[in-house]
Amino acid sequence: MVYCGLFPVETTQYQLLRESLEKLTLNDAALTFEPETSSAMGFGFRCGFLGLLHMEIVQERLEREYGLDLIVTAPSVVYKVEMNDGEVVDVDAPAKMADADRRQSVSEPYVDMEVFCPKEYDAGRVSDRAPRLTHARSPPQLTPLSSILYTGTPGR
Repeated sequence: MVYCGLFPVETTQYQLLRESLEKLTLNDAALTFEPETSSAMGFGFRCGFLGLLHMEIVQERLEREYGLDLIVTAPSVVYKVEMNDGEVVDVDAPAKMADADRRQSVSEPYVDMEVFCPKEYDAGRVSDRAPRLTHARSPPQLTPLSSILYTGTPGR
């Protein structure tokens, strides 16, 4: 899931934003939200989406259908943080990240992919065009004209 903060530009629209999110969740089970407070932006909601497209659609619906003016924080994903005492904590916002001296490691979501593609898009050419691809194995040839590219990328 991708998380971001939604805050009304006008503080008087907070209740309307709550009611609008409640209405949207009736038809959209993937949308989650919980109240959030920011010293800079005031009262709003931390919302969870299936991805960036889902986030943009919900934001657009809130603005068009309910007449809300929104401030949207940068999207982030859930990181698994292993603390020094061995406890594993899910962190969905940078403000909730533990101090470096209290954590042992941080893990982020990662996607392993198999991409079926024409032969001319072999691993070298694809990785040149997509710098987020982090590794590629030699692709087996399916037919003389196609192959499989095995790759992975962070799920952010």
